[in-house]
Amino acid sequence: QVQLVESGGGLVQAGGSLRLSCTASRGSFRWYHMGWFRQAAGEERDFVAAIRFGGSNTNYTDSVKGRFTISRDDVKNAVYLQMNSLKPQDTAVYYCAAGQRFGRSRNDWSFWGQGTQVTVSS
Repeated sequence: QVQLVESGGGLVQAGGSLRLSCTASRGSFRWYHMGWFRQAAGEERDFVAAIRFGGSNTNYTDSVKGRFTISRDDVKNAVYLQMNSLKPQDTAVYYCAAGQRFGRSRNDWSFWGQGTQVTVSS
């Protein structure tokens, strides 16, 4: 079992940056793939980015390519999402996830954090 805790959300103006962090309050995600999803109000929870265990490969949804970067530090038991050039449409609750399938579906991921709100003002 892995318990995930996100932090780093907040309010930022369009064009600004935020760095989200996800740490394990219990267990280790060293052997899991790690991902970020987001859910805007009234919408489905959608895939944003993922990184394989070991960090050898990353995957991004098209709308964030070139703006967001996912990384992991297995010594610190942490995964990060650096978000640059933020847009109002990036506004959502962002969730960290851990799993053993490197996919884009919510069903591919086994463990979830509680989420952190990101709001981008225009």
